[in-house]
Amino acid sequence: MSSIALKYPKTRQGGAGTLPPIPGGGGDGRGGNGSPDYGERLRRARLGLAVGLTPIAMLFVSFTSAYIVRQGLPTLDDRTNTYVRDWMSVSLPVTMLLVNSLILLVSSITMELARRQITQQAALAPVKSIPGVSVGNDRGFPWLGITVVLGFAFLTGQWLAWRELGDRGFFLATSPSSSFFYLLTGSHAVHLAGGMIALMVSAITSLLHRPVEGRRIVVDVTAWYWHFMAFLWIYIFALLWFAR
Repeated sequence: MSSIALKYPKTRQGGAGTLPPIPGGGGDGRGGNGSPDYGERLRRARLGLAVGLTPIAMLFVSFTSAYIVRQGLPTLDDRTNTYVRDWMSVSLPVTMLLVNSLILLVSSITMELARRQITQQAALAPVKSIPGVSVGNDRGFPWLGITVVLGFAFLTGQWLAWRELGDRGFFLATSPSSSFFYLLTGSHAVHLAGGMIALMVSAITSLLHRPVEGRRIVVDVTAWYWHFMAFLWIYIFALLWFAR
């Protein structure tokens, strides 16, 4: 009489054995079949952005506090040995700053349109992978490229505003008020330049025909960062205008 050998699946005992794959992924950014879980990556990227924006917001809150406190703080004049107020009202290049504000607001709109466009493309990507299925023309309006151009226009406008302020006799060391103007606008320009780098990375990944789901993550996070920069600039402009 012959015997039949039965093999049972091994379970984890003492580190030995192999577990079957777990559907839904293990939280490492991949799905149950080993494919990238772009939804989880997008959530992580947005969380990382929120964490990264917190110190930027706190930095400008501290600048605001210092700006208001220094505005009403007298200083000791060595010649007269008395306390005097050395705060001067800065003659702002209002026209140039208003134009820059308009440019940045328009760029925020174009960035949002670029985000929605690539979100739609990512949603249709699984359908496009089906043989024989067509969803129309893949080429969309270059909202991302327009945002890059507007970003460079804003930075150029800021440089022209600084030149105009210098022509009016207000330089970095002219007075505490002019120093704060350059500090606030310069810090914002530096952070906006970081967003410009992210925009160019998004454009490069698009030219290299990377997976649309991965490009969506870059564009989505950059869009929210760009909206924050636009809101921050409006806040800075209002602060410089109403608290001068």
